[in-house]
Amino acid sequence: MKKIRVLVVDDSAFMRYTVSHHLSAQEDMEVVGLASDGLEGVTMVEALRPDVVTLDVEMPRLDGLGALRQIMDKNPTPVVMMSSLTKEGAAVTVEALTLGAVDFVTKPGQSTSVHQVLGELCEKVRLAARARVRTMQPSSLLQRRLAPASDRLPDNLVLIGSSTGGPGALREVVTRFPADLNAAVLIVQHMPPNFTRSLAERLDELSALPTKEAEQGDRLQTGQVLLAPGGYHLTLTRSGEVQLNKGPAVNGVRPAVDVTMMSAVGVFGSRILAVILTGMGHDGRDGVRAVKAAGGRAIAQDEATCIVYGMPRSVVEAGLADKVLPLEAIAGEVVSMLSQPASKQQPVRQTA
Repeated sequence: MKKIRVLVVDDSAFMRYTVSHHLSAQEDMEVVGLASDGLEGVTMVEALRPDVVTLDVEMPRLDGLGALRQIMDKNPTPVVMMSSLTKEGAAVTVEALTLGAVDFVTKPGQSTSVHQVLGELCEKVRLAARARVRTMQPSSLLQRRLAPASDRLPDNLVLIGSSTGGPGALREVVTRFPADLNAAVLIVQHMPPNFTRSLAERLDELSALPTKEAEQGDRLQTGQVLLAPGGYHLTLTRSGEVQLNKGPAVNGVRPAVDVTMMSAVGVFGSRILAVILTGMGHDGRDGVRAVKAAGGRAIAQDEATCIVYGMPRSVVEAGLADKVLPLEAIAGEVVSMLSQPASKQQPVRQTA
């Protein structure tokens, strides 16, 4: 059995020892190097060409973000970030995910033991070893145009679902939407609380559309992006008002794409354009099936550009995708499809 070759980068000698000792104890892993800061980590990635890098956020000389940028630019490699649970830690981790890191684990704290964190890290290293990484292209900020708030239900809803690899994919898609997009945008990304708020704030900084974490009572607005908060399912009232609840996890997650999509169908019917991006599992498949049954349309990200081709695969293999597209083509296709009423849009499956 070929072992997963891991490079551990952390300025804490205790964490380097603890992480490397635990990973080395796994039958399917071997630690090929230990680096004490970002500069050393970048050099060792070049020399050792590991399968996966575990990367601390806060380090001397070159921090985790700086190291990640250089790794993704010179030698794109699956990276799992080691983050703190603080607000600042969440913001930095989200930026790392938008730059191409595959996933993250939070360092041990009051609510998580070292054993729990190491177990999660092992699973995410295994997942990262199978991931496809790509250098994220810089986004050009489009002109922002703020539309006045309205009580009128938007003409269309673009509903995006994503999981592992989602933050980077969302950056690619949302920052390409024009300010005059004729739709409200709703995103369900599998992430813990705090991290979804940081992701919304990051997307807001980069995109032409105002973006925020959804709150109880928010109304969908044309030309605005709402992101479901971590830890809550998001549903809609008939008037397009956001309702949040802590109901049981669906597909093992909360928020769940399926929950939001099925709720939205009762409000928007055929005026939904569902977009399923990179992620593990099949969350979103049943929701897309409901969207299609109501006359709506669906786009799935293609396998070649996914970090993890799980959620899109489930939609494609169920025959539910109108278009299967590379990540960089999705935003343009959304704009094109919104210009055509659903009844006139021909369901043509496409791979590129």
